[in-house]
Amino acid sequence: MQITVDLNLCESHGSCVFAAPEVFSFDDDDYLLYEPSPDDGLRDAVEKAAASCPVRAITVAAAPRRASAA
Repeated sequence: MQITVDLNLCESHGSCVFAAPEVFSFDDDDYLLYEPSPDDGLRDAVEKAAASCPVRAITVAAAPRRASAA
């Protein structure tokens, strides 16, 4: 899975951090940090985090497919 956060929209409400602390966190200046390609086992938590964002700054997409070796 691939996560994108529009940091221009993010207002640091923190709902994503509570929903998926394995993926989202804040640094000491309240700047959002996140893992852009977390393990698929965290999908439910990440989708809850995206849904809980009051400004809809989080997008969750399928991981890009890797080209197979020929």
